[in-house]
Amino acid sequence: MKILNLYACLGGNRYKWDEVANVEVTAVELDPEAARLYKERFPNDTIVVADAHQYLLDHYNEFDFIWSSPPCPTHSRARYWGVGANGKDPKYPDLKLYAEIILLQTHFKGKYVVENVIPYYEPLIKAHERERHLYWTNFNLPNILSDRSVGVCQGKKELSRLCLFHDYDFTKYKGKQKVIKMARNLVDYEAGKAILETALNIQKANNTKQLSIL
Repeated sequence: MKILNLYACLGGNRYKWDEVANVEVTAVELDPEAARLYKERFPNDTIVVADAHQYLLDHYNEFDFIWSSPPCPTHSRARYWGVGANGKDPKYPDLKLYAEIILLQTHFKGKYVVENVIPYYEPLIKAHERERHLYWTNFNLPNILSDRSVGVCQGKKELSRLCLFHDYDFTKYKGKQKVIKMARNLVDYEAGKAILETALNIQKANNTKQLSIL
């Protein structure tokens, strides 16, 4: 199964995919330090340091399954409540998110998921809401993607708890991004596993149906 993993960061969504299927993953990440650590974590994956948005447009038809997690800050309720409300430093929502959804809806023949936070505005395209995330897919998702919860924890203990939750030592990262922000935004690997399992089972069912017709 050829998978394109966009805005891959440290591969939270990808962590358990090898338990689901024989996967051939191409990961795209613009941050060279995050890309280096991703490659360290998943040495058999192909890692491309590039603009994921453009890479999707150029290569979407080469894959069976696509996962995209575009940057969330301009959509997040946290930013709006913190600095964006009442005219304080407003930002345009980055509509590349919806451009990717429309591209995949219209042109992609495989299964896809686009993941982001629940925004401070009404989503422009209907999505599946699970926990604190929205998922745009061309297949139905289970009502529960993961029964795990990191819980609420602020201060010095938060990073330690997130390291345990994601089974990763985020202190390895020495790049320009805030480590705690990366850790908070990483997708729960059990959710990533459940979504790929769902897409794969649908694909298998469709293939069986086509064979029975033949």
